[in-house]
Amino acid sequence: MHDQDERKEADVTADNNARELGALLAQASTPTQGGGTVSAQVVDVTDTGVNVMIGGSLILDVPCADSYRGRAAGDWVAVRSGARPVVMWRLGADPGGADETVVRNIATDVALDTQVVRAATWGTPAPTGPGWQTVQALYMRQVNGKVELYGQLGTVTDPSPGPPPARPPKPVTLSPQASGAWRSGRPDETRNMPYQGDYTGRGNLRGGWFYGSNIAAACAGKSAASMKVQFTRARGAGSNSKRPLHLYLHAHTSPPGGQLNLIGSGSDDLLSLSAGATGTATLPASWRTQLASGAARGLAISASGSTDYMGVTGGRLTITFS
Repeated sequence: MHDQDERKEADVTADNNARELGALLAQASTPTQGGGTVSAQVVDVTDTGVNVMIGGSLILDVPCADSYRGRAAGDWVAVRSGARPVVMWRLGADPGGADETVVRNIATDVALDTQVVRAATWGTPAPTGPGWQTVQALYMRQVNGKVELYGQLGTVTDPSPGPPPARPPKPVTLSPQASGAWRSGRPDETRNMPYQGDYTGRGNLRGGWFYGSNIAAACAGKSAASMKVQFTRARGAGSNSKRPLHLYLHAHTSPPGGQLNLIGSGSDDLLSLSAGATGTATLPASWRTQLASGAARGLAISASGSTDYMGVTGGRLTITFS
């Protein structure tokens, strides 16, 4: 039965590719202005390029020039038409100002990470708190790998700067320890990745990503400000068009031998992907709370029927703290 599923999916994929190729050749044969380029909108970013809409057709995995950086869904780009289209550049406002802000933020973060002296203050009384060492009238201590200095003065002639603001804990990125697919209340051993939906009438699939207790452990004693999860939609499974992932939480630390049980009603508006695309879902605050507390342990996908049928890989979770 699984072989039949694969053949049917392959046939549909071949039909889709044939239609796309026909639309592409028709586009390539139409005279264009601007030196043989056409404007197109990016639908999704993939591991080999971008999926774009050209002349009302979805074209998958269009390669991009190296100059097209910071690729994102929704970008308007210039595409060189032909038998093999190529994205040449992005259309829009000058990104220089935004790039400068990003570079400055990164530089500041790196400087704070690498500096040896965390703080330098002074005053007439002895410093408070543990760990200080006296060298004549100079005190120093180490806090989280950074050196703090305190100079004890007989007379203060210049006010001391205040202590630096506390920095939030650094972000944590967790990869799933395991993943899989379930059908009819048990693992589907014929699937090598999480799936949602049903393509052949054999029963709806659901998939899951498992992190053990690592999410709650990473959040212990901290305040999680955001959780973002990256997913990639497989090629050759269902329609190539952009479709939603029906995301859920689950409470399993590892793949269950029986049914993969879901928590709550789920959400289908966190992320939509076309075939081959990679995207990031920002989890709702309520989901973040459940994962941080250990009430939920991982993520799942589940759908009914063939409309949103797809296979999905990834599951890398990034947690930032406040």
